[in-house]
Amino acid sequence: MSGGDMAKPLLGHGSMEGDSSITPAAGRTIGVLGSGDFARSLAIRLVCSGFKVVVGSRNPKRKAGLFPSAAEVTFQAEAVKRTDVIFVAVFREHYSTLCDLADVLVGKILVDVSNNTEINHHKESNAEYLASLFPACTVVKGFNVVSAWTLQSGARDGNKQVLICSNSQEAKRTIAEIAQVMGFTPVDMGCMASAREIENIPLRLLPAWKIPIFLALGLFLCFFTYNLIRQVIHPYIREQKNKLYKIPIEVVNTTLPCVSYVMLSLVYLPGVLAACSQLYYGTKYRRFPDWLDQWLQHRKQIGLLSFFCAALHAVYSLCLPMRRSHRYQLIEMAVKQVVEKKMNIWVEEEVWRMEIYISVGIIALGLLSLLAITSLPSIANSLNWREFSFVQSTLGFVALVISTLHTLTYGWSRAFDENQYKFYLPPTYTLTLLVPCTVILAKIIFCLPCIQQRLLRIRRGWEKGRYVKFVLPSATGEYASGETSSNV
Repeated sequence: MSGGDMAKPLLGHGSMEGDSSITPAAGRTIGVLGSGDFARSLAIRLVCSGFKVVVGSRNPKRKAGLFPSAAEVTFQAEAVKRTDVIFVAVFREHYSTLCDLADVLVGKILVDVSNNTEINHHKESNAEYLASLFPACTVVKGFNVVSAWTLQSGARDGNKQVLICSNSQEAKRTIAEIAQVMGFTPVDMGCMASAREIENIPLRLLPAWKIPIFLALGLFLCFFTYNLIRQVIHPYIREQKNKLYKIPIEVVNTTLPCVSYVMLSLVYLPGVLAACSQLYYGTKYRRFPDWLDQWLQHRKQIGLLSFFCAALHAVYSLCLPMRRSHRYQLIEMAVKQVVEKKMNIWVEEEVWRMEIYISVGIIALGLLSLLAITSLPSIANSLNWREFSFVQSTLGFVALVISTLHTLTYGWSRAFDENQYKFYLPPTYTLTLLVPCTVILAKIIFCLPCIQQRLLRIRRGWEKGRYVKFVLPSATGEYASGETSSNV
């Protein structure tokens, strides 16, 4: 399942964070069966949240020192008798060891927090298997997507969502109440049939990153091959010069900014295509094609990969003077100048070009760093929507424009030098300008009043061919209302 598909159930089920019917549960006694890392972290978090915790262990004397002093560590049977809500923090293969407790577990709520080692490793989910072993109990699947580290440090780190599913609404409400007191956001995922999907979530390796990573690798290979032909193969064929030493540093460093620049433009290109679609069809209610919808959902990952490549480019550029080949070239140039008796090699144009090129590049990297930082959930949650939109949209577009200036100052007048066309291939930077310049030109066109107003009306509900009452800000800052249709 793709990253977008995996997120869909969260949209279909409501978060229970704002449910007024959930009452505080601090002070009640909670049982924990198990003595592993997750059980210890769970006990710590429950104690810190004001719960009374009874830990059930097969060897309580040896395990007591691993838990906080406020938690009581006793035998499993004793812990089960004293609590109504029990977190089962043991592996699936050890569920059968709890069968001796079946009589005292009748009517209890069992919270299955386990995960598998492989996706769909068993025919049924762990929670469903636990429910089959104890049919007289109510089983709730939850807390399996929360790490032990997040439990110990509190919900301020990591993901705050706790996915919950069960066939009992009352049991789900009880566990949601406990999760809220612990500082997490409970999300109702429906009946027990959802347990299999919930257990698969922690096993997926970067599901939302697969497409962006393959895209970045594809661009890297294309630009790397192109630069290899120009910088290594061309000198070898035409001049019989061995330039293979350029591959590890120079060719890679020429490729990285190309990938970063194009990836940054690909963050804003789907927005341009979406706006064109809305203008063409005259409505915002028409569904985008699946490929465009997926593209829009992966913009964050594409932007972060763009920043990663830009940061690598900066590090590689700083390391260029450290190369032995660079030192040899400096000495060779110095000797050549002495032989030719050149006392002044200062070229004013080249000096200004490099100064502007480096300065603009530093500004572009700084803006990309700001975009990357505000993409982190902990930072994004501290911003309101207008602040987040300003940074990601406005400053992001400014970063694209400055990156374009960085590329243009690098090229300067080289695009008109016939010696730059190796094998009649244009310089690499001229190829990278195609998509970003298209995005910038489209953004400028969208800023024209006639198009901007039409796009704004569409996004506020206006549809071509229908009369819709609208309210738009006037030039004086006041709001004017009226009715319009496709004939107006």
